[in-house]
Amino acid sequence: MSTFARHAVADAAIDLLFRDARSHNGWRDEPVPESLLRELYDVARWGPTSANCSPLRIVFVTTAEGRERLRPALSAGNVDKTMSAPVTAILGFDLAFYDALPRLFPHNPAARGWFAGPDKAEFAFETAFRNGTLQAAYVMIAARALGLDCGPMSGFDRVLVERAFFPDGNVRVNFLCNLGRGDPGRLFARHPRLDFDEACRFA
Repeated sequence: MSTFARHAVADAAIDLLFRDARSHNGWRDEPVPESLLRELYDVARWGPTSANCSPLRIVFVTTAEGRERLRPALSAGNVDKTMSAPVTAILGFDLAFYDALPRLFPHNPAARGWFAGPDKAEFAFETAFRNGTLQAAYVMIAARALGLDCGPMSGFDRVLVERAFFPDGNVRVNFLCNLGRGDPGRLFARHPRLDFDEACRFA
């Protein structure tokens, strides 16, 4: 047995996280406790980001009032499944992430200066977007590992969501992800994926 195989997780865990996991469109009426959402973030936050920049910002929409604030921004096809979801995670990235670098990346006092200032805005945006997207994917993997189903979505008005939930203007919304216990009867048929030789090559 190779050293890689000895350190690998069991096949059942890979099935749970990837092979058998589905994007859900309907939800059972089972609430998700706040403690589980806190645990979800506590797991996901350990995924790597460049310079430990950690730009992910999340709003967990769990109340009827919060859903109504979100409703006007949703495309028609996403309204019903979002209104019925126990939780909708609004996954964004903070353009001013660098203000936390003195605490998050303390061994390099110059790190904040890599991104701060008008002349660095494009680089800061690119860094926030890339690493915020990585962290949002970690959230989905952590959610599945903790027994939650996920329903990630585009199909919303980003500006309306930002105005409603991130009014300070520093956070850009990346995507939404419904969370809870999915209804398997509302799943679509499993779609194919590209084969290795279609998506990968060696160099």
